[in-house]
Amino acid sequence: MHAMPLPPRLKLVPPGAWVALAWGASTAFTFLARVRLPGEETANEFTAVQFYRWDGLLILTIACALALLGSMRLHRRPLRALALLLTAAAFLTTNLAAGAIQLAQFLAVDLALYFIAAGRPRRTGVTALTMALAVLLVWETVRLLRGWGIGTLEELTVALTAVVAWLLGDASHRTREYGERLRAQAATQAVTDERLRIAREMHDMVAHSIGIIALQAGAAARVVHTQPDAAREAMTAVETAGRETLAGLRRMLVALRHADQDGDRDRAAASAEADRLHPAEGLADLDRLAAATTAAGVQVDVHWKGARRQLPPDIDLSVFRIVQESITNVVRHAATTACRVTVDYLEEHVAVEVTDDGRGRGSTTDTGFGLVGMRERVALLHGEFTAGPRPEGGFRVTARLPVPATATSATVAV
Repeated sequence: MHAMPLPPRLKLVPPGAWVALAWGASTAFTFLARVRLPGEETANEFTAVQFYRWDGLLILTIACALALLGSMRLHRRPLRALALLLTAAAFLTTNLAAGAIQLAQFLAVDLALYFIAAGRPRRTGVTALTMALAVLLVWETVRLLRGWGIGTLEELTVALTAVVAWLLGDASHRTREYGERLRAQAATQAVTDERLRIAREMHDMVAHSIGIIALQAGAAARVVHTQPDAAREAMTAVETAGRETLAGLRRMLVALRHADQDGDRDRAAASAEADRLHPAEGLADLDRLAAATTAAGVQVDVHWKGARRQLPPDIDLSVFRIVQESITNVVRHAATTACRVTVDYLEEHVAVEVTDDGRGRGSTTDTGFGLVGMRERVALLHGEFTAGPRPEGGFRVTARLPVPATATSATVAV
């Protein structure tokens, strides 16, 4: 059976506040147990002589002050805070004429043990449990040495609750650590998968570019004697495609340090011939993507800024993939019917922004680690990436990728 998660508002309450609340509730219960409630013939507990006297009230005041001080310090100094809570519990018990520290007085201590075990290193949690059990043992030992009666069964019950509280906290600590390890492994795997995906796409782009170079070179060879101008244009296209391909390979190979696995390489090699003459997706396909998403029920408005020009294939594909992933996350998670895509061609950069007016969660709930993949793409191209809720509501994804000087100088009409 899975434990029900705490509501978000309750998670905002600090542990010290819960401990202070537990102390207040247990103190109120102590008073209620010593008065005759409606329907009872007598009170459940015997009232000590000093319970309502000035000295008893002074002890109560000091114990409450110690407990509140310990609650305030629980976050910063957990062991010192626990020592104050244990002192308060023992101090207040002297006011009850009881042979053992009562469970009500140990409720705040149990809660503090849980929070310490759940949120602190295991050594700190073990030390806290040892302190709590030691106080119970010392209490009983002192009373035995002075010839006073003790409540062995009551004290064993209190000790058992302390152990159970520590076990629950330790289990929570282990579960959280395990979850963090799983998330870290999943994020690492997502980065690796994204790098392999980029490597495969780069392979496809190179295959396409080589196919274009082969076609242009063949055309130039056929008309070199009869149409020298056409041959010159074809060879210029070969040079441009070759430079762009080499630049893209250089940028990727510097960042991608791990080769794809043999099976992926074999599949890529087998499909290279089929993909050779089919261009990879890019910003030219953005309008088609927007139209398909709009037909599916989410209106996508695309706005272009600056002089549109041809980008290096790896940058063009990466910008398209970022927009594609962002729109996918809007459809899946934003609970909205519209989003806005802005592509800005700057002098040395290309910038893209995807915004929506949905729930403001965007892809933070995406189990496919969409943000990780987008951030990895931008990092490999030495760009800037941001993603997060908008102050006015909704979610925003922005990316800014540098465009090599060779590409900016080769502006063409799109």
